[in-house]
Amino acid sequence: MGQGKQQPKLISQTIFLCMIALLVSACSAPETDSNTTPSLLAADIPATGDRLVDASIGDATNLIPMIAGDASSHAIAGQLYLSLLKYDKDLNLTGQLARAWEISADNKTITFHLRPDLKWSDGKPFTSADCGFTLKLIQDEHTQSAYKSDYALVNGFDMPDRLTFVVHYNEPFSPALSSWSSLAILPEHVFAGEDIMHSDLSRHPQATIGPYQLADWQSQQSILMRANPDYFDGPVWISERLTRIIPDRATQFLELSAGRIDSVGLTPIQYQRLFMQRESLKKNYNRYKYLDFVYTYLGFNLKRKPFDDQRVREAIAYAVDRQEILDGVQLGLGETIASPYKPGTYWVNNKLKPRPHDENKARQLLAEAGWQDSNGDGLLDKDGKSLSFTILTNNGNKQRADAATIMQQRLKKVGIAVNIRLVEWSAFIENFINKRQFDAVILGWSLSPDPDQYTIWHSSQTGARQFNFLSYHNDKVDAALDAARRTFDRAERKQYYDLMQEEIWRDVPMVFLFAPYSLPVMSKRIHGIKPAPAGIGYNSEQWYVPKELQKYHVTSISP
Repeated sequence: MGQGKQQPKLISQTIFLCMIALLVSACSAPETDSNTTPSLLAADIPATGDRLVDASIGDATNLIPMIAGDASSHAIAGQLYLSLLKYDKDLNLTGQLARAWEISADNKTITFHLRPDLKWSDGKPFTSADCGFTLKLIQDEHTQSAYKSDYALVNGFDMPDRLTFVVHYNEPFSPALSSWSSLAILPEHVFAGEDIMHSDLSRHPQATIGPYQLADWQSQQSILMRANPDYFDGPVWISERLTRIIPDRATQFLELSAGRIDSVGLTPIQYQRLFMQRESLKKNYNRYKYLDFVYTYLGFNLKRKPFDDQRVREAIAYAVDRQEILDGVQLGLGETIASPYKPGTYWVNNKLKPRPHDENKARQLLAEAGWQDSNGDGLLDKDGKSLSFTILTNNGNKQRADAATIMQQRLKKVGIAVNIRLVEWSAFIENFINKRQFDAVILGWSLSPDPDQYTIWHSSQTGARQFNFLSYHNDKVDAALDAARRTFDRAERKQYYDLMQEEIWRDVPMVFLFAPYSLPVMSKRIHGIKPAPAGIGYNSEQWYVPKELQKYHVTSISP
């Protein structure tokens, strides 16, 4: 659910993600319009200055990465704080704050060698002490983090010197290396003594190390970042990045058409039809299209009736027409799915297929579960209660709202009454998801291409702010996830994940709907965009606007 990289996140809109090359197959670069040009006939020379304006349908909720679980927050926090490792354009792990690393022969120890002379934005040196502090912080029982399980097997660490950080595991842990691309390192001298769960630093970071620094945050309006003049990995050419919070996608498109937005994700109808009808957009913007590590689903609160009955969940899966939804809300721009992996990748269990649309099968399952139309009103009831529930989704995402409407109509035909409620994104996360106050939700997961999905499906991950908010529990799935984390053999690991997918398919804790295409557009003023398997945003700190094309006069942060 969310915006960001590497770890699972709830998404408020489509984003790009990455992964280790060994674990990826069938990853192609994004498509770009063949009739677009990379520039507006300006000299293609990097220059400092200008502002990039993008739009988000949801505001950030928390800028402390290990606490934030939504993608809107990670989109900002990912520009402020960095990890030891990252994924490059081809989805290979490479160094970020670490320049190199070694893994011991027994796969239980990783030694990171940090980049020399790194400094936080307040001038304090970055050292191995910051790494050790961050690890202890996420392991602390007081820290409510959905990512905590990735570091539970770390049973100790050493700091031989200021530039060496050594972590020890009590057993081999196959996602270990990729997990260090997810843990953003925090400055000890700032966070020491802070109650991380109730800290003003979540909105007002004091020392960061990424390519940008937070300049201003107007709740539900905008977030402004300015380039870090001391960024260690080369110059940050674009001086400011402004994210405008615009919950309505139609309004976003109007702002794009007026030239007041440089970058935004289009809806399918905007991508297929409206964009092509406006000559000014075709002249000034490039469109991109690629299948991302993202999927959309209908998820059930398994602690609430009637979703504690597998037959009801399966009946809904048969009553829903996935292709109708994909065609209706995505104009076919995506693929229907049966499991929680990107279509075409190695980890998909190809034996599984989406349940076909079959109303008779749905009615049969509901009858077996004891639901009958006892009064002839067309709606099923049992023990004096009608079969009805509310689907929650976030306001501003028309595709999800439309998907809910299509499902509402289909489920009515088999005797199920569905209500639909749309909620603003940050309130949706804080008041409904985190507090488990929902019947069913339509949401999206953005995933690391690493196949480990422990944080989403393992029964130990149902606590506050953790990602198994559907409260799913299957002992076989738990065992498969545990075993897969302890093997480095690719084929054996896939067997465990195939079993996991089979059990989830059988249990139906959610109805997998579709994997949508990401459909971003970028102003042709913005140069340096190089589409790759990782998407288009992996090198955003290297984008620039040639002097002749700059339109905003901005003042950068002084060293």
